[in-house]
Amino acid sequence: QVQLVESGGGLVQYGESLRLSCATSGFTFSRYTMRWYRQAPGNERELVSLITGFGDSTNYADSVKGRFTISRDNTKNTVYLQMNSLKPEDTAVYYCRAGLGSYWGQGTQVTVSS
Repeated sequence: QVQLVESGGGLVQYGESLRLSCATSGFTFSRYTMRWYRQAPGNERELVSLITGFGDSTNYADSVKGRFTISRDNTKNTVYLQMNSLKPEDTAVYYCRAGLGSYWGQGTQVTVSS
């Protein structure tokens, strides 16, 4: 049974940091490019960042470049998103996804107050 469980969200103030985790099970983690998405109320879900199976390549949305860092630990089947210098516009539900199929987590809320 495939499971992706996000954690680490919360309420923070402008300029603070959070670290999201996505713990997975039920599939061969290292074979999958992992992605973080976010969805704010009234907006479409957008891709925030991705990391290839062995972490050799990453990519970021322009809106988070230089502030967010994606990483993974294949020994723990977990992907992370370090979010620094948070802004109110980063407020959203953050989801992790394995590959481009239907393996999604349930999401974790991030709220940044000004």
